[in-house]
Amino acid sequence: MHRCKALFALVVLGAAFTQTVLAQSRLGAQGAEGEPDREQQWLLPSPDPDTAAHAVLFRPPGNGPFRLAVIAHASTQNVLRRAQMPQPEYLALAAWLVKRGFAVLVPERPGHGATGGRYLEDQGNCDEADYVHAGRATADEITAALDYLRGQSFIRGDRAVIIGHSAGAWGALALAGKNPLEISGIIAFAPGRGGHANDFPGEVCAPHTLAAAAAEFGKAARVPVVWLVAANDSYFSPALSKQLADAFRGGGGKIEFRVLAASGSEGHWLAETDSGIKIAAPELDRALKFFEPTAAKKP
Repeated sequence: MHRCKALFALVVLGAAFTQTVLAQSRLGAQGAEGEPDREQQWLLPSPDPDTAAHAVLFRPPGNGPFRLAVIAHASTQNVLRRAQMPQPEYLALAAWLVKRGFAVLVPERPGHGATGGRYLEDQGNCDEADYVHAGRATADEITAALDYLRGQSFIRGDRAVIIGHSAGAWGALALAGKNPLEISGIIAFAPGRGGHANDFPGEVCAPHTLAAAAAEFGKAARVPVVWLVAANDSYFSPALSKQLADAFRGGGGKIEFRVLAASGSEGHWLAETDSGIKIAAPELDRALKFFEPTAAKKP
């Protein structure tokens, strides 16, 4: 009996090892470039060695090397909604960045859509949400994608920009606390977690815990952050967003906070729409200037 159990364990371990090897061996570009903006599917490493993250990459014409922008998507605690999530693309935002010379990577994190695998950024239940863990897990997922693309010959190794949306922006704030030298700045669209608690607009799970986590992320953060929220965001209102931004700043983070005009019927999705990016464009331009090294800025 013991021999059977040992043999079964070896088979399971062998299968897991094979799955990991397969996941890693097929990383990189998946097929030809297309439209718009040389759109191409990629597979990337993730913090889970058994899960390769699906991603879409956009590029300007030419061979580069290009500055890299990584867009970190929103999320949900609902398992079914995560499983049914379509590949995030952020087409309008990506096109805006490509026109400014960036290669744009939009990775789909583990636990979502086609990427599947374990949901590493689970925050737990509403009353006892662990927002620090969730943010740091998302930051690790962003870093895995960023580091892999920085190893490509057509990508510059420095001055990358991280653009996060909702839970993705929350992870970007956590990443700011690690002070990665290769990142010149972070643009955070409505960062937070726990919005629409129990599916009620305007309700947020444990908002005081969320503010405490923002302060924790800000303690060591020296990467400049531009925090953007639409006037009609019902997930993280401008008032709550300002409280979170002030908590992050109070921890030591370098931040500019801006409230944008209302966008559509729900401002939380501003980063995903053509009309929303038109609203955000002036602040995005200012953000890129804000991220420039001091010596490069004109008086």
